[in-house]
Parts: sequence; structure tokens; C-alpha cells
Amino acid sequence: MIIVKTIPELQSTLKNRGKIGFVPTMGALHEGHLSLVKIAKEKSDVVVVSIFVNPTQFAPHEDFTNYPRQAEKDADMLRAAGADIVFLPSEADIYPDGKDSHVKAGEAAKGLESDFRPHFFDGVVNVVHRLFDAVKPDVAVFGEKDFQQLQVIREMVADLKLPIEIIGAPITRDAQGLALSSRNAYLSDGEIDIARQLNKTLRQIAEKIKGGEDQQKIIEQATDILLTIGFDKVDYIDIRWDRILAAVWLGKTRLIDNIGIGTLT
Repeated sequence: MIIVKTIPELQSTLKNRGKIGFVPTMGALHEGHLSLVKIAKEKSDVVVVSIFVNPTQFAPHEDFTNYPRQAEKDADMLRAAGADIVFLPSEADIYPDGKDSHVKAGEAAKGLESDFRPHFFDGVVNVVHRLFDAVKPDVAVFGEKDFQQLQVIREMVADLKLPIEIIGAPITRDAQGLALSSRNAYLSDGEIDIARQLNKTLRQIAEKIKGGEDQQKIIEQATDILLTIGFDKVDYIDIRWDRILAAVWLGKTRLIDNIGIGTLT
């Protein structure tokens, strides 16, 4: 495995390496990220994983400064997972001319996350577009846990006619159904127990809807159910793309999850 830190070094390393698979991350890796690497390996000749905590997708009050950073541990995990190249750019590499971008998020970004983090998806497409320009991948893999983000990226690629296949990877969960996330590290043991009820609740709601019960009525009841379980706040729970998507808070930690109504996954 090769570690590179600049775009010229990356592009030189990638010359004549065949079909390029790409997994963009912000580090603090877990088994969910490694599952994306596995899919990228199946679809390409060489796999690039970037680690870059992107400042443009954090609001001033969010956890950019405290976001977990563990580059050495991440590199060890990626080596074991079979990644070929790890790209560790600096902010100056990604934003040499400043952080403004002519690329903006489209229709898929409206509502849900954007109602609570209006800056977020413009920041995502900004950095992903710049990373795509640096890596020039044939295939890029994104996790379905960030399902709205996946739709935003797919829309950007289609709108800009980028020659990149976007693959959505299934959510990786622990044995009790909790979606793996770097932010799970912020949770206490008691909060972890509550967090594991999120997917179970979404699954129950999806089963009721799949069974023919009224969608609107069930969704309206869902917030009360989650608060009763022990979540401190529900930003949203709604249906889009035939999926139930939710964002909730436990203490100072925000968690997201989703489940397909038809597939229950």
C-alpha cells in the first residue's frame, strides 16, 4: 500500500494502473468503511481511499475541530483491507484557491438534512467534485447510511456528465442492528443501548407501512415513539426514495439511519 499526500504525487502513482476505484472518507474508519473498500476492489484494478476531514460541510457550531482523527490507525486498517493507495491531502491541496465552489447541490439535497444543516450538501459536492478531479476514478463507492448524500452525489455526477459509476454500499451494522458510524465513539454505554433501538424502531415502522397501514399516521407517531425510547430529540423522520430516513440526537451526538420499506434493509 502506498501513502501519498499531494495531488501530483497521487496522479503520478495512478498512471497506467488500470480501472480506478475510489472510496472518499473523513477517517476514523470502521468496518463500514472497509466494506466499501471491498466493493471497490471487486469493481476495479486499483483502489484509492482518501482521508480528509472536510471543513466546508461543517457549520461553525459543529464538531469539525473535535472530529476523530487517527490517520496511522486508519492506514493500518486500510492496508489490511487491501487498499492500494491512501490519499492524505491537506486543506491547501484540496482548496488551493479558497473554499468557494461553482458546484452546488441539486434537488436531491432539498429537505431532510438540509432543513437542519443547510450548508452540508454544498460542502459535500464541493469536496467530492474536487476529489473526483484529483483521483479521476472510474468507480466510486458511498455508503447507504448517508442515503440522501448518496442521491446528491448521483445527481451531481449525472448533471455534470462525469464518467464515474457511483455504487451504493449496504449499511454495516453491529450485532444489535446499530449502524456503524465514527460518531458512535461519542456515545456512553447507556446511550449505545438506546441508539440500538433506532433501527429496530425504523424496521417496525417499515413493516407496518409494508403491511398496508397509513404512512402519514405512522410517521406522525414515530417521533413520540423515539422520544419515549430515550432519544433526546428527533430532527426528522420521513419517507423518500421508498425509504424511511431519520436523524436523532442522544446527548450531544447526532445519529442518522434509514431502512427500505420494500426491502427492510
